Amino acid sequence: MKNNEIKEAVLLAGATGYLGGYIAKELEARRIRVKILMRDSRKAALLNTVNSTVLNAEVTKPETLKGLFKGVHTVISTIGITRQKDGLTYMDVDYRANMNILEKAKRAGVKKMIYVSVINGPLHRNLKMVEAKEAFVDKLKSSGLDYVIIRPNGFFSDMRDFLQMAKGGRVFLFGNGKKKFNPIHGADLAQVCVDAISSRKKVISVGGPDILTHNEVAEMALLASGKPINIIHLPHWIRKMTLWTLRTFTSSKTYGPIEFFLSLMAEDAIAPRYGSHRLSVFFQKEADSIKKAKQL
Repeated sequence: MKNNEIKEAVLLAGATGYLGGYIAKELEARRIRVKILMRDSRKAALLNTVNSTVLNAEVTKPETLKGLFKGVHTVISTIGITRQKDGLTYMDVDYRANMNILEKAKRAGVKKMIYVSVINGPLHRNLKMVEAKEAFVDKLKSSGLDYVIIRPNGFFSDMRDFLQMAKGGRVFLFGNGKKKFNPIHGADLAQVCVDAISSRKKVISVGGPDILTHNEVAEMALLASGKPINIIHLPHWIRKMTLWTLRTFTSSKTYGPIEFFLSLMAEDAIAPRYGSHRLSVFFQKEADSIKKAKQL
C-alpha cells in the first residue's frame, strides 16, 4: 500500500515534540489524513496543517483516549521524554503512555503501529531512558499488530549541546574524540517514519548522510560560533566516575539523560545513511539565530 492509497487516517502521538512536528508536516505534504493527539490543542496552530484533526487527549491518562482511534489504520508514536518532569518517570511516559495507545489501538482495530525508539536499543537496556523504551518495544512486537520500530541515531536537536559548549570557546569530549556517529535531521527522519506506513520492514535503523567523529562535530560547532578550535579531551575514567557518582547519589530524574549521553559517547553509533540535511548547515543556522537574538 502506497502512501497516496491510504484511505483511513493515520493517528500521530507526539506531534508537539521535535520529531513529531516534522512528521505532522510530512503527512500534510503527502496529503495523508491524520488525527493528532494533543494535550493542549492551542498548540495546533503551530503545526500549520489543514488535513489534520486535532484531538484533545493526555496519553498518560487512558480514559482520555477512548473513541479516538475509530477509522485509524496506522498509529505513529514519538511519545517519550528525555528529562523526567511533572512527576512523570520514563516508565510512566515511554512505557505506560505508549501501552495506553497500543491497547486502545488494538481494541479499535488499528492495523499497524510505528514506534520511534533509539539506535542499538537492545544493547542499552541497562540505561534508564532506554529500559522503558525497549520494554514497550517488547510489548509491541508481541501485540499481534503489524509494526515498525524506527531506531534513529542522534537528532540534530541533540547536537545543540555541542553548540552550547562552543559558545564558551571550548568543547569538552571524552577519550580521543574519534568515535563516529551520523546524527539525523528531524525532517529527514520524518520521511523515514511516514515511508514506514507502507514498509514491510519490522526494524529500521537510520542516521543522517554524514558519518562524523566527535572531533569533527566539535570543530563544526566552534566554527559556526566564530570561535577558534579548542577541544579539551578528558580521559574515560572521568566519564566512568561521573556515571558511578550520579547513579549512586542522585535519582534517575537527575542521572537519566546524562547517563544516556555519557554512555553513547563512548562508542561508535553508525546507522544506514539517509537524508540531505547537513549538520554543519544546521549549526550555522542555529548560531546565526543566537547572534540575532542577542542583537534584539
